[in-house]
Amino acid sequence: MTRPITLFTGQWADLPFEEVCRLAASWGYDGLEIACWGDHFDVPRALSDDTYVKDRRAILARHGLTTHALSNHLVGQAVCDHPVDDRHRAILPAAVWGDGHPEGVRRRAADRMKDTARAAALLGVDTVVGFTGSSIWHLLAMFPPVPESTLDAGYADFAARWHPILDVFDEVGVRFAHEVHPGEIAYDYWTTRRTLDAIGNRPAFGLNWDPSHMVWQDLDPVAFILDFADRIYHVDCKDTRMRARDGRRGRLSSHLAWGDPRRGWDFVSTGRGDVPWEDCFRALNHIGYAGPVSIEWEDAGMDRLAGAPEALAFVRRMSFDPPTGAFDAAFSDQSR
Repeated sequence: MTRPITLFTGQWADLPFEEVCRLAASWGYDGLEIACWGDHFDVPRALSDDTYVKDRRAILARHGLTTHALSNHLVGQAVCDHPVDDRHRAILPAAVWGDGHPEGVRRRAADRMKDTARAAALLGVDTVVGFTGSSIWHLLAMFPPVPESTLDAGYADFAARWHPILDVFDEVGVRFAHEVHPGEIAYDYWTTRRTLDAIGNRPAFGLNWDPSHMVWQDLDPVAFILDFADRIYHVDCKDTRMRARDGRRGRLSSHLAWGDPRRGWDFVSTGRGDVPWEDCFRALNHIGYAGPVSIEWEDAGMDRLAGAPEALAFVRRMSFDPPTGAFDAAFSDQSR
């Protein structure tokens, strides 16, 4: 059950796709989780140009790489978000932003996510990783007081916007793997439960397991794997380091920039933080997860050209295969 180890290209979108392929191959990665921004993957072009997908495949093949997933986090974020503002304008394709009217942005984002499923099918991958956005995340502090009916409406809004998207995913045989993440409709354990209930637990909607967002929220990433075993459609390896509590560093990080030592936590290169990786990989083995393990490299205090190959070596050590039989089976050999 040797799992392919891939590099998520989202944090490398400032580089040409061919250059990212060259780097990943030189470090020994098996493939890429390809981001739908930069020049890495253009969804409209994939659907309109018969040669585009063939060319992407040729570049991957030239470097001995495979791909198992597309990522469209940025567009997915706009499907449900409220408010929609200049933050979204900075990350969205111009055609999705359009005139910037919030409801128009949401509808165009939904259409682009449908097209992402179609493009993934053309590329030959069965998973799209991404965000959903949320109309109620901004109410997290629960003050002014938020009535339960408002939260109910938020989950109903999510379901109404994502059911038509997932219909297209079903039509083309592709699954959506939602990354449980602050800012989304599902950001922790119980909101994940409620999100799956809201969508009717339909198989087209699953989860991208990324423990980095769980550690600083005091969630158990191992328990998450075991409890949502049938919904783990994709795995991203990103790490988080908690800083010592000094009475000033808070979990919400005070609007401080990444890498600022006053923060309560930071993303760090995989293997350098507080994620219990060995227990996590044992849990993935236990549930029989055989899909890709994608390294999402983020570390504000480390050069990525040094960090990405180091993270790969660490994950290779952790991603061991489960045993083919019980270690004590020989003790009960009755043939003697």
